[in-house]
Amino acid sequence: VQLVELGGGLVQAGESLRLSCLASGFDFDDYTIAWFRQASGKRREGVAYITPGVGATDYEYSVRFRFTISSDNAKNTVYLQMNSLKPEDTATYYCAAKSGTGHFLSTGYNNWGQGTHVTVLS
Repeated sequence: VQLVELGGGLVQAGESLRLSCLASGFDFDDYTIAWFRQASGKRREGVAYITPGVGATDYEYSVRFRFTISSDNAKNTVYLQMNSLKPEDTATYYCAAKSGTGHFLSTGYNNWGQGTHVTVLS
């Protein structure tokens, strides 16, 4: 299993970024792909997840209505469109995968990417 995150960067508050998670080595349709983030000095938290085989999604409350998770099953890629970014969204964002249905407990995910950093300036 391999997960590769792309798309981090530095933006101003209110701007947008799209992160990509390229997945390989497993049956995409049978897994849940999640985005987690970890800010400096803080615990890792779940942001959003999608189960591509059934299209189920969920979001952490603070990003609901600003972030959108989607998948391109033909490309084994999951996207996180982040709009109206805030300084508190600054963190390293990780893509993670687990078999079956999704949740926001990081300990339940046994496959992780290397992370991509997002900095939002005020």
